[in-house]
Amino acid sequence: MRITTNKILSEIEKKATQIDRPLRFMELCGTHSQTIAEHGIKELMPKNISLVSGPGCPVCVTDQSDIDIVVGLALFGIPIAVYGDTMQVPGNLMSLEEAKRNGADVRIIYSISEAVEMQKEKPNLVFFGLGFETTSGMTAWAIKNGLTVYSAHKLFPPAMEALLRNKKIKLDGFIDPGHVSAIIGTEVFQKFEIPQVVAGFSGEDVLLAIDMLLGQILENKPRVENAYERLVKKGGNKKALAMIFEVFEVGNAKWRGLGEIKGSGLKIRKKYQKQDAQFVHKKLIEKIKKKIKIKPSACKCGEVLQGLIEPKACPLFGKICTPENPKGACMVSVEGSCNMEYRYGK
Repeated sequence: MRITTNKILSEIEKKATQIDRPLRFMELCGTHSQTIAEHGIKELMPKNISLVSGPGCPVCVTDQSDIDIVVGLALFGIPIAVYGDTMQVPGNLMSLEEAKRNGADVRIIYSISEAVEMQKEKPNLVFFGLGFETTSGMTAWAIKNGLTVYSAHKLFPPAMEALLRNKKIKLDGFIDPGHVSAIIGTEVFQKFEIPQVVAGFSGEDVLLAIDMLLGQILENKPRVENAYERLVKKGGNKKALAMIFEVFEVGNAKWRGLGEIKGSGLKIRKKYQKQDAQFVHKKLIEKIKKKIKIKPSACKCGEVLQGLIEPKACPLFGKICTPENPKGACMVSVEGSCNMEYRYGK
């Protein structure tokens, strides 16, 4: 390790000793979770500091009903474009990967512009739009360019409110999401009366955020600090925000594990309803909903996403649920807590 890293770790140890009580910090970005797992940061922490992953994985928090509807559209012959990490998410009907094996036209894309080009050849193509403010701007651009979208996009701050309202989730600080913050800025986080640090994505960035959280606790002055000023500005990316809210309006949304959260969804505005798959295929979606039968599952992805349990506490983890044979969304995505625990926990 570099000297700077050792110095930060020394500061963390000193401050944790001064506080001398159990502390739980939650990171809210899947890439931060990846950094923590890859560098073994949990193992470097003093005994009284626990790091838990929150609902920062976009694929993981996408509600099962949205997965099922898009799979249903594919099975009814609607061409679907989707990012690859969504393919294996198990559904009550089946996964998109299984639908593809059964003959459905499901295409993996790596850029939203690919879907825009693809729709020229497949006019009834539907793009499965999911993710937070980070990706919703790109989807908004594509809608303005004629792409039909099933929107499962979400706003992140309302999820933070939901976490803080849940008395079962005891937290002492947030490592705020770096990618989301680059779009929305830091001002929106000031309403949460809990220590927060917006962090970058290197191992040192995360360690520095933990050190700064401990400093706030010692001072008894919870606030929002920005340790990622090289990318994140106070007011965010105003151009991207303008694009998002030109195309989308705020509505309610269902989150895996957290349930329905008011004001957390991005719905396509009436102005663009001809690009809204939920409007274009309204009758077909109603038909699909009637065909969905909820399958019982012992998967605990919902509890993992809230930081209520660690991945290994799920009875399926590592036994019948692995990255090669995922039984829940948290094992599918490379940003999923279970997937990372399986890959790095060994």
